[in-house]
Amino acid sequence: MIVAKFFVVILIGYILGSIPFGAIVARLMGKGDVRGYGSGKIGTTNVLRVAGKKAAFLVAVCDISKGALAVVFAGLIVGRSYLVVGDSFALGALVAQCVAALAAMAGHNWPVFLKFKGGRGVATFFGGLVALCPAAAIFGGEVLILGTGLTRFSSLGSIAGVVSAYSILIPLTVLNGFPIEYLVYTFIGTIAIIIMHRDNIVRLFNGKERKLGEKTEVISSVSSPPSDENTG
Repeated sequence: MIVAKFFVVILIGYILGSIPFGAIVARLMGKGDVRGYGSGKIGTTNVLRVAGKKAAFLVAVCDISKGALAVVFAGLIVGRSYLVVGDSFALGALVAQCVAALAAMAGHNWPVFLKFKGGRGVATFFGGLVALCPAAAIFGGEVLILGTGLTRFSSLGSIAGVVSAYSILIPLTVLNGFPIEYLVYTFIGTIAIIIMHRDNIVRLFNGKERKLGEKTEVISSVSSPPSDENTG
């Protein structure tokens, strides 16, 4: 029974994560397919460049909500059910919630609704962490905002934010007894996000990474390019 519940949890998390809010919002605002511009991703930063601040804020909220809802639904589905593995480890609601949050990240990065071409998973990662461990999410989010604001590199701020969220959970787990599942979630999520930013990392080292506010560019012919005054 618990195995079936875990399967449902993963499926729901992935489907939630696959909802392409970035693509939907950009189209509703008449900007065409956001994947045709800038980084080609459907996340907040690319939407900001293509459709402006209001659209980017809406997408950020929606993408964060995907991760948080995946965690909430997982807790409701699994409830108090658990499966003992080995002598002391139990597969229960907390493990299911972490797995659901990771599934939502996977859905965002490889959405079934967009032929598996999505974003980088940062907002969805923090959404899951908000529902799991708000303290770590707030700390990492503050580092993300501060890092992005100071450097104007969204990629650098994002990587610093997720690494900080993981780092703060190390002492919280060792000294304060926070569940080790939180640490495992942030570790896997951080590694995944760094891998998804590998092209940005190369551009940062080469001095070619775009800063926030720089004009976006058309990378394909999927839609008409946005006018300069509306690039955000």
